[in-house]
Amino acid sequence: MKRMLALLAVALLSHCNTICWSQNDTALDARVERLIGQLTLDEKLSLMVHRNPAIPRLGLEEYSWWNEALHGVGRAGLARVYPMPIALAATFRPRWVQTVFADVAAEARRKHQEAADTGYRGDYAGLTFFTPNINIFRDPRWGRGMETYGEDPYLTAMMGLACVEGLQHGWEEDWQGRPLLTAACLKHFAVHSGPEGVRHEFDSRVSERDLRTTYLPAFEYIIKNSDVQQVMCGYNRLNGEPCCTNRQLFDILRNEWQYDGILVTDCWALNDTYETDTVIPRHRTHATAAEAYGDAFGREVDLECGSGLPALREAVQQGLVPESKVDEHVRRVLKVRLKLASSSSATSRTSATRFTSPADVAAQSMVLLKNNGVLPLRGLPNIVLGGPNAYDSLMPLGNYNGTPEHCVTIGEALSDVAKKSVLSSAMPTVIYCGGLNPQLEGEELQVEKEGFYKGDRTLVELPKEQVAEIKEYKNRGFSVVLVLCAGSAVSLDEVIDDCDAVLYAWYGGQDMGTAVKELLLGERDDFGRLPVTIYRSTNDLPPFDDYTMAGRTYRYADPSRVAYPFGFGYSYSFFSIKEPWVDEANLTVGGTLSLCNTDAPQAREHRTVVQVYLVAGDDEGPTKQLVGTASLAATEAAPLLPFSIQLDPFWLRQYNPASGRMEEPADGTRFTLQVGFSSDDRDLIDLPFTYHNRK
Repeated sequence: MKRMLALLAVALLSHCNTICWSQNDTALDARVERLIGQLTLDEKLSLMVHRNPAIPRLGLEEYSWWNEALHGVGRAGLARVYPMPIALAATFRPRWVQTVFADVAAEARRKHQEAADTGYRGDYAGLTFFTPNINIFRDPRWGRGMETYGEDPYLTAMMGLACVEGLQHGWEEDWQGRPLLTAACLKHFAVHSGPEGVRHEFDSRVSERDLRTTYLPAFEYIIKNSDVQQVMCGYNRLNGEPCCTNRQLFDILRNEWQYDGILVTDCWALNDTYETDTVIPRHRTHATAAEAYGDAFGREVDLECGSGLPALREAVQQGLVPESKVDEHVRRVLKVRLKLASSSSATSRTSATRFTSPADVAAQSMVLLKNNGVLPLRGLPNIVLGGPNAYDSLMPLGNYNGTPEHCVTIGEALSDVAKKSVLSSAMPTVIYCGGLNPQLEGEELQVEKEGFYKGDRTLVELPKEQVAEIKEYKNRGFSVVLVLCAGSAVSLDEVIDDCDAVLYAWYGGQDMGTAVKELLLGERDDFGRLPVTIYRSTNDLPPFDDYTMAGRTYRYADPSRVAYPFGFGYSYSFFSIKEPWVDEANLTVGGTLSLCNTDAPQAREHRTVVQVYLVAGDDEGPTKQLVGTASLAATEAAPLLPFSIQLDPFWLRQYNPASGRMEEPADGTRFTLQVGFSSDDRDLIDLPFTYHNRK
């Protein structure tokens, strides 16, 4: 009888905790404090590693913080697979990206409940996601660049913010006061972008200028404009100190930016600071595990993705982490867990969900780099499919992916067209599906192939065997349409003259083939734009392990070394901007978009991306900086479209060498704004602009 009463008491307490958590923030804070007062020290420490054990007497269930949602719910069985983030960035449509991740959040909550119903609460079943990756894609050789939103701080911030808002609060534009559906995480903090082969020992050496103007702005902007719940510190060192024990990064995050969310380590990153593994080169900056954990948790790290609980206990026992600091960390951890629990009724398993079509997203991400008139394909051209990616069903899925119910390859999507074309006597139009695949570029891979090393690339050129095949097709009299599949910038100088058209298709997700077909046939005219610079050759790049920005990205590179500039991309239509204007008082740029003509009359709408750049006149750079965009659609019935783009003062700040900070320009500072269709000066219209200080 006593045992039954005890079990009933535990059940009621658990029920009470679950129900009571659905209260307001003040009540939540009070509940957190009550829990902290009831937890033993050992229980507190158990909540500071990513696999939290159950604490039944307090109604806390087992929970794992490790889950992935890079472009769909990852590593958790059947789930929709959207295009990789680099492709999402190419849409230049943040609201579109927010809807994608709102869909991901809805699917994640259902999968979480399904896992809980079966009693599974381990890795990849929770509601806390290590997404998004907002590192700057500074060099095309980095294998994980496809996980990012490109090379530009502004675009990365806009897309990263959209991802956070979608994951955490769904489709709504205003997140304040809305329930927390899932918890997003900004990674990897900071200055992390290869080389993969030495990431456990690599020291990213950067100037304060590059740190502030390139590597940190996206983190800062998202933290200041959202309630992002987590930040993840990276594997690398920054200027000599590991990121997960880095005092400068901690000071910037907590004191400058006033971030009070969870700081979590990359998985087993702290091991790199003390282990003496002879196989994997490591930082080895700390003599013992306890010292490393003391520096991490004794400062600002709240949660470890890893298995260092014994080392954490030892650090506490040695006085390296005071219990008051432990309480601070556990307070942040419990707040997120209770917020997620309190919003469990916000999305039921049976609620209707307006899932965004992966095919629509993929189509709007693909970039038309060249077209000599062969596209769109008309009638029944004699199509021959070639190239290693034509029927590859793994390539479209990228990495950190789920398993889709179906995957439409390019070859499958075009097979019906190819069969019908046999009746045509026209000169053959080859659809060559080439490029790379996620088994060659990615996270710390073991690859033995010329041009690749441990997930990174040593050469940015198209693989030699593909160059030879394309040239062979051309020599045999074929017209060649290259569908380029890759997660990074591929140099095409060796084959560009042999290609009649080039479609950059990225790793486009489960319906990639459908999107390619619709674009090639001219059923759509809503192409994306490049979120990266495509260089002419590997020789035009600085050394991969040099983190200075000189010579990198459109913001610093010599234009003569660039084959295709950031922001570039053709449509089947020709657009112009008429009567551009600047409203200095309201920081607004506008004009009228004019649809001049189109080669795709069957498309419902014709879309382009208007871009605004700031030319600051700073001798040390950047040369120019993206500060605003608008994805605009015109129709043949309404070919003129007035537009206005609001600029955020955050992106007009300049680096002050005296203070080492980004600061608002002085009143009366003169700049040049440029508005147009890519970062190339030839695609832009100059607009004089005087900044009026708001203070």
